[in-house]
Amino acid sequence: MLVPFPFTDLSGQKVRPALILYADKKGEDCIVAFLSSVKNKKVYSFDFIVKPSKRNGLKLSSIVKINKIATLEKRIVLGQLGTLEFVELKQIDVKLKRLFGL
Repeated sequence: MLVPFPFTDLSGQKVRPALILYADKKGEDCIVAFLSSVKNKKVYSFDFIVKPSKRNGLKLSSIVKINKIATLEKRIVLGQLGTLEFVELKQIDVKLKRLFGL
């Protein structure tokens, strides 16, 4: 999905692709992790690289920033790009568990 994602210092925001980590069907909020293009970026231990595909709708190889999570109102979602493969989602689960010490 595409969302206006806040900068960590709350000085502004940028429209970015994001991965929905949790969305209560009855609630108004969702929890997301933002994506960033891989170009010239250092990859950290909680990052997960996703290559573009027709299924996920990405145009460039991207990093799911597992440690960059935000709770946003569903109404600000600007659109949906696609979905990740089951194998990718399982690997992201592992990184989330490691991030939170579970």
